[in-house]
Amino acid sequence: MTFTEQCNVIFNQAIADYHVKDNIDTPINNPYSRDSIENRLYLKCWIDTVQWHFEDIIRDPHIDPVEALKLKRRIDRSNQDRTDLVEQIDSYFRQKYSDVQVLPDARINTESPAWAVDRLSILALKIYHMREQAERQDASDEHRQRCEAKLKVLLEQQVDLSTAIDQLLDDIEAGRKYMKVYRQMKMYNDPATNPVLYKK
Repeated sequence: MTFTEQCNVIFNQAIADYHVKDNIDTPINNPYSRDSIENRLYLKCWIDTVQWHFEDIIRDPHIDPVEALKLKRRIDRSNQDRTDLVEQIDSYFRQKYSDVQVLPDARINTESPAWAVDRLSILALKIYHMREQAERQDASDEHRQRCEAKLKVLLEQQVDLSTAIDQLLDDIEAGRKYMKVYRQMKMYNDPATNPVLYKK
């Protein structure tokens, strides 16, 4: 099984587990051991899945403003958790390939492996929810057909992105590409760099 095949299996598992109760307050029950990459991948997709539903809820035009602000704070925390987790996954890759001899003509990639995996997790969510729309019995035939066409594109995109990630990992392992990870420096989360916070 390739790395992305493993990712997609775990992502689908996390999404299915969330939708058993389909509730943003459902506690996570991660089935993988704490220090494994599988654990990190499951947690990554769980965070993405909960946030997907945060984003649905906050778009309710009738949402109570106080509840909307509380939800916005949860979205902010979720975004930071997501970023932190991507960096943990990149640390896994850096450790895994730490002994690779980088070739003299090796090139850097436009994004790190974990940020590509982040996109793969979101894509699994898009596929799940677009399939849901394509199969909606209370929707019109036109709606279902439109969503079915979009689903086919998403499935093709999943194949292409999975292939690209596996090729990137092959290149890193062979020394043809090298990893360079820049930590996300989100200034608005830091009381020392967000002027609204430090000027209080």
